[in-house]
Amino acid sequence: MHQNNPPPLHTRLVLRRTWPNRIFAVIYACVILAILYHQTTLLFHSTNTIVSLLMLLANIVLAFMWLTQQGFRMNPVHRKTFPENLPKDTTKYPAMDVFICTADPYKEPPMVAVNTALSILAYDYPTDKLSVYLSDDGGSKLTLFAFTEASEFAKQWLPYCKKNGIMERCPEAHFRSHYTRFPETQEIKSMYEKMKVKVEEAVVSGNVYPNEKWAHVFNHWDADFTRSNHPTVIQVLLNGTKDDDGIGNAMPNLIYVSREKHEANPHRFKAGALNVLLRVSNTMTNAPIVLTMDCDMYSNDPKTPLEALCYFLDPLKDSENIAYIQYPQLFHKINKDDLYGAEFKFVFQINMTGFDGLLGPSHVGTGCFFRRRAFYGKPSSHTSEKSQSQSQRQSIESNEVLVHACEVARSDFEAQTEWGSKMGYRYGSLVEDFYTGYILQCQGWRSIFCLPVRPAFLGDAPMNLYDLLNQTQRWSIGFLDMAFSKNSPINYGSKLLPWLQTICYLHYTFWAIWCIPIIIYSILPQLALIHFFPLFPKVSDPWFLLYVFSFVGANCQEFFEFMQRNGTPKGWFNNQRVWIIRSLSSYVFAVIELALTKLHISSSTFNVTNKVIDEEANKRYKQRMMEFGVESPFFYSISIAALVNLIAFIIGIIHIITYEGLEDLFVQLFLAGFGVLNSWPIYEAMVMRNDRGRMSLKITLGAATLTLMLYVVSALVF
Repeated sequence: MHQNNPPPLHTRLVLRRTWPNRIFAVIYACVILAILYHQTTLLFHSTNTIVSLLMLLANIVLAFMWLTQQGFRMNPVHRKTFPENLPKDTTKYPAMDVFICTADPYKEPPMVAVNTALSILAYDYPTDKLSVYLSDDGGSKLTLFAFTEASEFAKQWLPYCKKNGIMERCPEAHFRSHYTRFPETQEIKSMYEKMKVKVEEAVVSGNVYPNEKWAHVFNHWDADFTRSNHPTVIQVLLNGTKDDDGIGNAMPNLIYVSREKHEANPHRFKAGALNVLLRVSNTMTNAPIVLTMDCDMYSNDPKTPLEALCYFLDPLKDSENIAYIQYPQLFHKINKDDLYGAEFKFVFQINMTGFDGLLGPSHVGTGCFFRRRAFYGKPSSHTSEKSQSQSQRQSIESNEVLVHACEVARSDFEAQTEWGSKMGYRYGSLVEDFYTGYILQCQGWRSIFCLPVRPAFLGDAPMNLYDLLNQTQRWSIGFLDMAFSKNSPINYGSKLLPWLQTICYLHYTFWAIWCIPIIIYSILPQLALIHFFPLFPKVSDPWFLLYVFSFVGANCQEFFEFMQRNGTPKGWFNNQRVWIIRSLSSYVFAVIELALTKLHISSSTFNVTNKVIDEEANKRYKQRMMEFGVESPFFYSISIAALVNLIAFIIGIIHIITYEGLEDLFVQLFLAGFGVLNSWPIYEAMVMRNDRGRMSLKITLGAATLTLMLYVVSALVF
């Protein structure tokens, strides 16, 4: 009987650190409770109740965030796939629709999206089952022009990749690597460079000069066509039933979509664009598997779809209730020590393995294979199955299909429907991807985290501090919006999800409140040190050891986890430094902006992260120099904290030299020294640099003034 079982398509292995994590969690919880007890008792004997309350508040928030983080550590797992065990008959493979999203040709250069699309079109997957949809939410003729050029180049690129077994099928990545040269390589490279120059010149000039074949598709761009007010544009650039590549093989479908927009209707950010793609693709190709991609996240492995099928098709596992297979966001061009912590190794890799041991990972917006029917209802729902069966038999270029596709892309199509609330991507948060994955799991769906040895996708990360902080502010606002929504993990998820899964979601939805303990610990003990006011136990006090253990234990555990994911010691240090910087800046502004939004004083907006490379900034990045050149409010708070820590550390050292001892204030001196060490790039940017990435004089002087005012106020408190 056992011999008749089909071979496994994937395995699941619980990581060896599971039980050490659980044991350490119990020990650390006892330490936290003891510290909270100690600080509560001190509150009743304190000569400064306000300061004691603030320190207690900081520790309560730290305890809460630590507790919610333990959900990721209770059952981390690793998976392995066996694509070689898939059916040899590829006609049994499900069709696949790929969604690539872009929004601004000046922040997201069209050639970036073109490279992503070409890497997907070249998948080792049956071409008659592969369709690529580009959502251009900027409605830009520049982007469409780039893709008309790419559709012609693809006819040579795809056979070149498949014939020669190329792994990096993103042209830009391939030609910048140490690639193997084949007889036709130079010709293909020359074709790519000509296309690239033509597209980039069009972006610079703002004008397009298409060849005769494509001239008619630009008729939509008349005097009334604007970014926020234009009709639906759907253009089939490659039709698999009639377009062949350079050696006569059928091509995948490539379809450009720009949804209708009217200024009077909400645009629903990226989620709205994806819902339009779901409806348009349902009309045109209706594949049961959907892959969502950001325009800058190209495929790094042409066999990735086969790996995803190992989960969707595994007969030995309960695969029918799997909603999506999530791959991590991994990035190229990041230096070895990840200066800005832009890889978010804990968010996209380490915590995901812990999520996977529960109901599955959250959705991170890109590199995710969905079961289409998951967007239409619960796993047991048959409504979605009915919708699935309505596949179109007409050509994707037939008038009937295109008219219907334009109809479902209307800006008012979703009015009085369940789209965005019970169907498709869910609205209600700036982190619509995370929110959608959460809602799907609340409906009973599961998900899988796939972390192959060779990265499946590689993308662009923010290469300067301002872009990184802007990105994390947007995420934090979206998370907080979830925390206080009707579908919050507190009052909604807790009823539908296992408690460990719930606290994992709580950890992210309250991500921004890290700002509370970090602001307090970055400023209050240091101000107390300046005024020689002790806040912590003496070195000789037994309670001192608990504070040491809480700091060393937490950092050692995170260091170990970071190193397990191919990190470096310097990379770990940079990661925790940027975590402090985020807590002092973007998290603070996220809390403020959400509060203003709830009070109807302001409104949250979606800002596209800049993908354009600044060569000078890139050079400084390679030299491990942080960018502070933008006059951003973000930099005031981190500059104030840096100055307070420097002043406190200097005064503390002078006190040691003068009075030969600092037993009462040792912890505060250590915190100030730790702050100085983390703030070194800020001091450099303030006084030691003269390049464009230095801190502006306005911010430096403003921060110094505010620091002086803070000192004056603290003199009244202490």
